Amino acid sequence: MSIIKVDNLTFAYPGSYVNVFENVSFSIDTDWKLGFVGRNGKGKTTFLNLLMGKFRFDGKIVSSVQFDYFPYAVRDESLLTLEVLNEISPNAQDWQFVKECNRLDIDATDVLYRPFATLSKGEQTKVLLASMFLNEGRFLLIDEPTNHLDYEARQTVSRYLNGKKGFILVSHDRYFLDGCIDHVLSLNRSSIEVQKGNFASFMTNFENQQKFETTQNARLQQEIAELKQAARRTAGWADKIEKEKKGAGDSGYVGHRSAIMMQRAKAIEQRRQKAIEEKSKLLKDVETTEPLKIFPQVYRSETLVIFDSVSICYNDKTVCNNVSFEVKRGERVALSGKNGCGKSSLIKLLLGENIPHSGKVVVGSGLVFSYVSQDTSQLRGRLKEFAASNGIDETLFLAILRKLDFSREQFDKDIADFSGGQKKKVLIAKSLCERAHIYVWDEPLNFIDVYSRMQIENLLCQFQPTMLFVEHDSAFRNLIATKVVEL
Repeated sequence: MSIIKVDNLTFAYPGSYVNVFENVSFSIDTDWKLGFVGRNGKGKTTFLNLLMGKFRFDGKIVSSVQFDYFPYAVRDESLLTLEVLNEISPNAQDWQFVKECNRLDIDATDVLYRPFATLSKGEQTKVLLASMFLNEGRFLLIDEPTNHLDYEARQTVSRYLNGKKGFILVSHDRYFLDGCIDHVLSLNRSSIEVQKGNFASFMTNFENQQKFETTQNARLQQEIAELKQAARRTAGWADKIEKEKKGAGDSGYVGHRSAIMMQRAKAIEQRRQKAIEEKSKLLKDVETTEPLKIFPQVYRSETLVIFDSVSICYNDKTVCNNVSFEVKRGERVALSGKNGCGKSSLIKLLLGENIPHSGKVVVGSGLVFSYVSQDTSQLRGRLKEFAASNGIDETLFLAILRKLDFSREQFDKDIADFSGGQKKKVLIAKSLCERAHIYVWDEPLNFIDVYSRMQIENLLCQFQPTMLFVEHDSAFRNLIATKVVEL
């Protein structure tokens, strides 16, 4: 056991005048299992990179352990998986790799002797985590491991991490975090703090604190306004005494009195300014989310989509077989199943892509879709250009992004430079601008922060649009889905 100590950490990216972190101090134990939570684009990955020594910063980070970062950049994916793992953990024995793979429900005899490139994204995530935990004396920085994991795989990895110690885990999946952490590292609006417990206990404390701070906001704002008004009165009072010096009979006496009044006014002003700053600090970590809106079109018929005995094949391999279900008006249908079972293929088939299949997909006449893709790699350019190219109302689009915690400074940045969560919010905001009969969302919550997830949940529960979606966040799916189709 040792301590990682962060002392007065201040950091801004080169060329930027805005600090990502400012005078941040805290300590963590290297035996802890930390969940790292916070808003998209606020610096979680940046902080992990600072621990890895990738950037220069002011302040100190003192640690007696070395850090390893996940996802690990594999040098040559054509190598056998076992060769890749030996590069990561050169001191580990083959039997140890097999043992760790078994704990992650992986058939080691199959996976270890296949080229790494042939593994699914979920299998790659599992074997890389297994090998990195075999590096003795390392503290693991795990950045968003769930994005390529289906529901069952998330449960498996969560149980696996619960049996380990010494890591910081960035994830926005609430159930996943609850299964494997014992402390929460919370990146707030103006600070980083550490709390003991899992995510559920953190969220309870957080919500209680938010209620308390929200009730204090009006009082503090009023006090700040009164202090500023009093400061203006004091300044006017001192100016009046100063003016009395002109034409006064005993200018020495008046001048002395004026100097005393000016000193007193300055002292009062300094105390008031300090009070204003202290009270303003209390307001900085209040986390508010504005309600979102969506305006779906109502379809004339009760049934919008019918999948009738649909099977999909790729290269003579059947990925899903004899799938039948309907999407009716007002339903929110979740497609569920392991990675590779054809969920995204069914969605693409519905949207008109030429995918080899048998069976029938019946789409209502004139049906209007709004689609959120898994893939954000194609996003680039300014937000205004994106709105114009997609035919959506720019003012509404930017207003939705503001509600999803975008600052105005981001409006002039290239979308390609956004964080993963910010890119997904761009796609969701586009969808919320579109008046559709059915909203088709394929893993919309990848990378999106917890606060925005709950914001989107509240939206969908309130407006109840017709949906077909894929999402492995079980908290979201359990709340939103009116019907689950297991593949």
